[in-house]
Amino acid sequence: MRLSIVAVGRLKDGPERELYLKYAKRIDDTGRNVALGPVKLTEIAEARQASAAQRRADEAQRLAVAADADFVVLLDEGGTALGSEAFARLLATRRDEGRRTTAFLIGGPDGHGGAARAKAQLVLSLGPMTLPHGLARIVLAEQIYRAATILSGHPYHRA
Repeated sequence: MRLSIVAVGRLKDGPERELYLKYAKRIDDTGRNVALGPVKLTEIAEARQASAAQRRADEAQRLAVAADADFVVLLDEGGTALGSEAFARLLATRRDEGRRTTAFLIGGPDGHGGAARAKAQLVLSLGPMTLPHGLARIVLAEQIYRAATILSGHPYHRA
């Protein structure tokens, strides 16, 4: 199952981008054995409208268009929280159902608008705290990598 992360904002060159790329490569290498990956990153520029509602709506529309996938997961601190093993089972179940692609949507500083929420089949929380978009990408990439190691029996996850 191919994976994509569609995020508002761009990671600048530096430690955040390097760490994200490290986990993306690990996903590609380990995920191949369990039919997860590769992972593709699509970055969407932050909206420039005057109001937060207008920015949310614009970004949500562009996220929804870019999230061309069989299964769409919207990341939001108010979503369902899953442990790493449950997240791995979720990905395995979607893969085994024949889903070819899964997209994860990461919103901008003003949150998600209606178009993105309407496209999502699951609203997922990485935790109750609000994370900057760059850090959310890294945490998500690490959890996808961890899911691949859980599914492959690799000792990375020691629960």
